[in-house]
Amino acid sequence: MTGSGTYALLAVPFLGVAVLVAVLAGVVAAGRRRTEPAGAAAHGRRTAVRTGVVAGIVLLAMTCVFNNVIVGLGIVAYDPALVLGARVGLFPVEDLAYAIGAVLLLPSCWVLLDRPRPARVDRPARSDRPARAGRPARSDRPDQPSRTPEETP
Repeated sequence: MTGSGTYALLAVPFLGVAVLVAVLAGVVAAGRRRTEPAGAAAHGRRTAVRTGVVAGIVLLAMTCVFNNVIVGLGIVAYDPALVLGARVGLFPVEDLAYAIGAVLLLPSCWVLLDRPRPARVDRPARSDRPARAGRPARSDRPDQPSRTPEETP
């Protein structure tokens, strides 16, 4: 590999795939949003976005610390002819592309792999439920006598 910015060129396919998956996840999430009722779902989305942003910031900060340590200790070295030139401390800025890709990919995969839950139906209280087919109601069972609320432990 020769030429300036070759490390950045290595990151382009990775970031391209991450962006495509993120766009696909956005389309899927928008489709799901149209079918779910408003209210609690909006609060859940805000919490998920807030959590994702905080996790992304932490991941980028930890990447900066770790990369500076491994470059400073001489564990990893970059050929100066293959970097763009901009640095974050001791490491080239293009090395952050992988952390940025992870910040995009993780929540995107979470959205894509999440199964939509069926709408929650409020169930009647246990005493109001009809007996299931083939099974007598709880109070009609011979092995368990019916109890009044005062007798219930």
